[in-house]
Amino acid sequence: MAPPAPAPSRVFAELDLAPSPVPEGRVGTPVLPGREVHVSGSAELSARPDRARVSMRLGSRKEAAAEARSSVSRRLQYIAHSARLRGVPEENMTVTEDFSRVENTYQMEAEVCIIFSDFGKMQNVCNLLTEKLGTSVTISPPHFYHTPEAIDTLRRQVCVTAVGNTRRKAQEVCRLFGQALGKPLLIKEEETKEWGGHIDSHLSHSADSQTLQERIQNATAYASCRVFAVFEIKGKENRRSKML
Repeated sequence: MAPPAPAPSRVFAELDLAPSPVPEGRVGTPVLPGREVHVSGSAELSARPDRARVSMRLGSRKEAAAEARSSVSRRLQYIAHSARLRGVPEENMTVTEDFSRVENTYQMEAEVCIIFSDFGKMQNVCNLLTEKLGTSVTISPPHFYHTPEAIDTLRRQVCVTAVGNTRRKAQEVCRLFGQALGKPLLIKEEETKEWGGHIDSHLSHSADSQTLQERIQNATAYASCRVFAVFEIKGKENRRSKML
């Protein structure tokens, strides 16, 4: 059985040190152009979700309408007060209410949606409400997601990191040949990829049995970037001045 064919080689750096040919009709020595090193580099980064949304449902059915409203209202006030005490701003809490008549009774239902940027505070609030309100409130598992600003930051960081990795690779190549790296002449983004993560409008359908860390991991966003760059080669590396 013949051995498998070797994988095709990939050029990740190239030094352009050859002189340019003399133009036709002219006499003289070849012209030395600005020498260059061509390098490709890449980077991959991840970002954990920066927001979590928790929904809480509660309700009451009474023969008197005022009693149904009062029962739900007291619990809503307690939920809002507990969240505010732990630093949740008012604008991060949304309450929706539904009042209806069912047979000979009045039914009041409400849902509270709270957005957290601090996941430790989120756990504290949820644990407190579970302890104090018990089965009178149903707390859904948190939905973790990224704000658009967090995704934009990840995109910028992965591109900057890819450029930095490419420059370091160019420095290593020049050092290998005893050359000094100069200024960049061209930096071109060749490919970017993004995967994973959730945005605010994308509801996850993960199992309720998942742990908090598993949910955070499943909502983590990833991005990669590959760039091509051309750097100037300044000349021989001055080892003496470098030692000084």
